[in-house]
Amino acid sequence: MKHAHGRTIVITGISRGCGRALAEYYLAHGHRVAGCARSRQVVAELRREHGPLHHFDVVDVADDAAVRVWACDLIAHFGAPDLLVNNAAVIAGNAPLWEVPVHEFDRVIDINIKGTAHVLRHFLPAMIHRRTGVVVNFSSGWGRSASPEVAAYCASKWAIEGLTQALAQEVSSSGVAAVSLNPGIINTEMLQACFGGESAAAYPSAREWVRSAGPYLLGLGPSDNGQALTVPGIPVD
Repeated sequence: MKHAHGRTIVITGISRGCGRALAEYYLAHGHRVAGCARSRQVVAELRREHGPLHHFDVVDVADDAAVRVWACDLIAHFGAPDLLVNNAAVIAGNAPLWEVPVHEFDRVIDINIKGTAHVLRHFLPAMIHRRTGVVVNFSSGWGRSASPEVAAYCASKWAIEGLTQALAQEVSSSGVAAVSLNPGIINTEMLQACFGGESAAAYPSAREWVRSAGPYLLGLGPSDNGQALTVPGIPVD
């Protein structure tokens, strides 16, 4: 079901960074937006600001049962999404792989890889049944290259690239498109944690990034299925 003024868009990880910027962009441009985050405070703020035409929930994508309930509720009220954005991700603290605490490594895998799979598991059947829709799985420059002290994150995003390539083949005759997206280097809290605030400040903010990324994602369609994409005009190295 499309909103009277646009598309139905589902975004994970809307509490900050790219996810928050995308949600605000699409809300401002008349689309129906549903999103999730772990932050109760942010979800409450979005509910107060944007009312019942949209749908914001506290969901940890690493929890498959919680994702199932969330997806079933959204699909019952709004129908299958026109655009599904798997943005939610975390990063471990900078360290050689053998020094990364087990719980940090596990959290990266649980959210970045398993969380993406959980969301796909519960939204894709409705999209395939309707035979339309675009899935955007957020990758990274570190999903196509590597750097020291971010091995867990690299592993998770390389996994997203492979997962998306296989998924694209699986949905190739369904009318649904699946793409991986390197958003580029953006000055978010995650980048600041890796690069330091001064170095991160040299890159576009999420609000600047979304001016290109927002319309770019809306322009994707069946012919893009299986592509490994990068947001145009955003630094990648």
